[in-house]
Order: sequence, then C-alpha cells, then structure tokens
Amino acid sequence: MKTEVTKILGIEYPIIQGGMAWVAEYHLAAAVSNAGGLGLIGAASAPADWVREQVREAKKLTDKPFGVNIMLMSPYADEVAKVIVEEGVPVVTTGAGTPEKYMEMWKAAGIKVIPVVASVAFAKRMERAGADCVVAEGSEAGGHIGESTTMVLVPQIVDAVNIPVIAAGGIADGRGMAAAYMLGAKGMQLGTHFVVTDEAQVHDNYKERIIKAKDIDSRVTGRSTGHPVRALRNEMTKKYIDLENNGASFEELELLTLGGLRKAVVDGDIKAGSVMAGQIAGMVKERMSCQELIQKLVKETDDLIGGMGFYE
Repeated sequence: MKTEVTKILGIEYPIIQGGMAWVAEYHLAAAVSNAGGLGLIGAASAPADWVREQVREAKKLTDKPFGVNIMLMSPYADEVAKVIVEEGVPVVTTGAGTPEKYMEMWKAAGIKVIPVVASVAFAKRMERAGADCVVAEGSEAGGHIGESTTMVLVPQIVDAVNIPVIAAGGIADGRGMAAAYMLGAKGMQLGTHFVVTDEAQVHDNYKERIIKAKDIDSRVTGRSTGHPVRALRNEMTKKYIDLENNGASFEELELLTLGGLRKAVVDGDIKAGSVMAGQIAGMVKERMSCQELIQKLVKETDDLIGGMGFYE
C-alpha cells in the first residue's frame, strides 16, 4: 500500500493517527508507528518540557518515524516548535493557526510539515509556504471542526494543490479509506477509532462510550462562538446547547467546558466531560490493538480497490 505519502514519511501504510489532545501520547504514537502507520503525539496546550519527555519516551518504544501535532494557539507553540527540531522529530502536523513562521527552521532541519486545513484557500497558502502534504479535515471529525464535509472538501483541495492530500473526518474502515482514495487522497488520518485501541491511555468509560455510541449521538457545540466542537451527546452538550440557544455569553460557555476533555479522558467523567469523537463513533464496535486495527483497515481497503492501481 505504497503512495506518495508513505514515501514522503517513510512509513509502510498511508494511515496517520490524529494528534488528539490528552489522547495522543507516546504509548499510542509508538504503537501506531510500530504497526506501520504514522503515530502522532498531540502537544495541545502542554509545555515544551512535557513534549520533549513524550518524544524521548516514544523513541524508547519505536525506531519508526513518528510525529508531533502542534496546536498553534498554544502559549507554548514557539518553544514546542524548537523542541521538535532539537529532538529530531521527523514529522510535524499543525492545527489552529498557520505554521509559516516556523517553516524555515523546520525545513532546514529536514522535518516534514503537514498542516491540517479546512478550506481550499488555506491549503493553497500552505503549499506556497512549503508544506509537504496537507490534511483535509471534514466536519465529520471529532473535536474542533470546519464547515465542509470530507466528501466535498477533499476533492476540491486535491484539485487545487500539487502536494499530496491526506483525508480526515468520517473514516472508520476500509470503505472510508477506499472512498478517500477515489476522491484523490493519498493517505488517511483517523482519530476516533484509535481512541479505543488497547494502547490508548484513555479511561475505560471514554472507550466504552464510543463503542456504545449510536449514529445519532454526535453533537456540535460552539457554533455561536465561531469555534465549533464535535463530541458525543451527554449532560454537558445538552446544557451547552441550551445556553447557546438562550444567548449565553462566550465567557459563560467557556466556563462550562473548561477542562472538559481532561475530565473525560483522564477522570472518565462522560457526563460532565467533553467526550470528543467523530461521527463515525457509531461504526466503532470493538476494541483491538493498533496492529490489529491497521491490518484490518489495510485488508478491507485492499479487498475493495487493491487491483485498481491506486497504490504505487
């Protein structure tokens, strides 16, 4: 299953694990990389020393390429950007902003840069800035989302740029991967399905909530603030949406979700916490190792399009 993405990143399969805050730490990243995909450590809003430690721990568990996802709104983004160079991380993905001011430093260090984008204009801007690939993330994804769905976003970005496009949002199995190939993607990024893998250091309550999710359980909060977030419905999302509908202030809404993801991931509070997950949560029915998941995805995709010339 070789594509331009596997060649650029030096990995076996064009499968990337999303850099999910509080979820994507070194155990998961190393397991995904060992299974032939690209594991990511999610820096989120963590300080640079935490990221450095995570990178060093991942290196003890894998000799395969892995990356770090930087949330560019983080107050520590400048320091984390330097840590990635100092620790010899081969790949960086970015979200919540533009990485242009770090490009020269990263490219000089030979780092592959993959921004997450939600529009054609931003994808073109990232290509001009020197990105190696882009992740086109549709609104089906969990966590912070844009407006366009994967089905319409990916082909428009594929047509607009010359660098490889990685599809994200709404991909749970080989059917989703095959569909992404048909749309012109050269790789796929998955988040929600990796949350329930054995290696994910996530509270069992969170994993079970995803496995028990139905097709109608996905909710988007924060549309009124301009910062929409997708999560599974619970007491928190109901209260948030009620407040939104009644014209609550940004500060009041922020207070409700403060520390919400940590509550769910670490403490297992799936009622008041933010159980971020994509719309595909309803398709995730069993736990398995990262190795088993990636092999399942590869076999399903090969069975559908293996002989159609999509791989190089």
